[in-house]
Amino acid sequence: MFINKLNQLYKPKRILFYQEASMDQIDDFYQGVIPEKIAAHTGAFGTYDLPGIFYVKDLEKEVIGIEYRMEDERVNYPADLSSVILEGSFFYSIELDEEIEADRTFIDELFRKIAQDDDAHRVYTDLNIMDEPSVVSVFTSYKKIRILYEAKVYSDRASYIIRDDVDCFDKQYLYKAAYTDFITGHYTWNHLVGFLEMPMNAGITDYAFVHFDIKQFRVINETFGHIAANKVLCNVVDAMKQADFVYASARCHNDNFAMIIKDMPEDEMIQTLEHFFEELSHLEEDENYKIYYRCGVVPMQRSMLAGNRVADAGKMAQALGTGRAGTQITVYTDQMHDDVSWGNYIKGYVETAIKEDEFVVYFQPKFDILTEKVKGAEALIRWNYKKREFLPPSKFIPFFERDGSIGEIDDVVLRKVCQALARWKEAGKPLYPVSVNLSRERLYEKDLITHLEQIVDENGIPHHLIDFELTESATYDNTDYMLGILGQLRGKGFKISMDDFGTGYSSLSLLTRMPIDTLKIDKSFVDPVSTDGEREEDITVLRHIIILAKELGFVTLAEGAESKAQVDRLRELGCEVIQGYYYSKPVPETEYENYLKVDPE
Repeated sequence: MFINKLNQLYKPKRILFYQEASMDQIDDFYQGVIPEKIAAHTGAFGTYDLPGIFYVKDLEKEVIGIEYRMEDERVNYPADLSSVILEGSFFYSIELDEEIEADRTFIDELFRKIAQDDDAHRVYTDLNIMDEPSVVSVFTSYKKIRILYEAKVYSDRASYIIRDDVDCFDKQYLYKAAYTDFITGHYTWNHLVGFLEMPMNAGITDYAFVHFDIKQFRVINETFGHIAANKVLCNVVDAMKQADFVYASARCHNDNFAMIIKDMPEDEMIQTLEHFFEELSHLEEDENYKIYYRCGVVPMQRSMLAGNRVADAGKMAQALGTGRAGTQITVYTDQMHDDVSWGNYIKGYVETAIKEDEFVVYFQPKFDILTEKVKGAEALIRWNYKKREFLPPSKFIPFFERDGSIGEIDDVVLRKVCQALARWKEAGKPLYPVSVNLSRERLYEKDLITHLEQIVDENGIPHHLIDFELTESATYDNTDYMLGILGQLRGKGFKISMDDFGTGYSSLSLLTRMPIDTLKIDKSFVDPVSTDGEREEDITVLRHIIILAKELGFVTLAEGAESKAQVDRLRELGCEVIQGYYYSKPVPETEYENYLKVDPE
């Protein structure tokens, strides 16, 4: 049996409308069958809770009923039920995950055990579970049983807060309130700052800094209840106190913690922290649930130089642990700082760059492998940063993908491609499809298809001349939704390509459902072809990818061919289109125009 300790709550003075219940009706209630007279009032205005089984001391028997707010003329109170006044009281709430019949004996014994080892963890008030409660109630929903057991307040400091009564607090209490955490009893970030500002006062000569949080802590809170979640926080605090490598530590906020630790060689430090987090990976309430952490570490030298601003570096490293699998420990580096600073800067500058027309589109031609004539191109973006230097995509695309502004860049490319196609059309040049990237982050944009179609149509470009490229990895977030978006685009006449095929965890069954025109074989498959590193296994895989694509009706395009030998070998294997430096590197629009010549034939 799993016990989810939910919370403590207060119900004011209220009226319980009820009917007496037989043992059969009690049994039926646990099966989800509520007497009609009670069920009719479920969710009615003025009710405090669902219908439930109530053990009321004054009634000396079990009843089934529902609680209402008192003396409200807007409430339509039940006329065909008995009633009793229940005084305002606090309750300790738990949830059971098994379908059991929780009779009074079972409930009393359960709460006696809870009272022995559980602290209510309230900030300004303390509760005790009552030995002889006046009211106990049981509710069922979604195959769970929720029990409310009466509790009593024995310490109330909230009234001082509400009245702003400063004189009621002594110095010790005020110090604890300022520098300790009410839930764990441990020090807060404000306390740890003193160590960072004046470490020598604590006998600390040098140190490394650690900042970490608990992955998916919200899930623990919502699934197992905040009492279980608070216990996890307390376990972390206990471990920090007991660790011999920790000089000082704090619970910063929510599920974030910080530690000043002894300097160690990096490998030893990571191993020590891995062991530290592994010891904290188990959840008492569910042995099958594994707790993972996201940790940023600032090595000694950087910690000393950062001084009291070291937390910024620690949180920066911690934030880079975005993967969900396992505990992640990320060590801070100067390059990390430079990258984040650059990313923050260009995030604020991108609108200006678009306005100043700093983004430039290059075209890398695609060639028919048999005729060696142009069949189209891929549009690739370059940034003429402040009109002073050209930045490669690696210098800005990853940052725009992370901050969500990649859609604006995609639009710039699509618009410039359409404008170029319109100029070539006006000049009477032959037109070939141009592929543009469709970032995975954009698939969930509202009205995406209408937006893309509008950009193309306002330039008068036939849809078949635009080929949207989607990376293979983008197809695994929400498969059905992705297939729907691609299907709609293809239904509008646009071409669809899957880029970088073979670099992700491809699903062959998914490939049979994909509404695509071209399968782009990743450069990593092409690189070993016709080189000293070529293996028969590489050729076998490549050959079967091409055969599979053809049988599914896809055009096969190989990326990255750089030599005649590679092109010849790919031709032998049945590949149809080549995009690579052997024929052409990405070139400016004016150079690509040289490929757009009318075929004399």
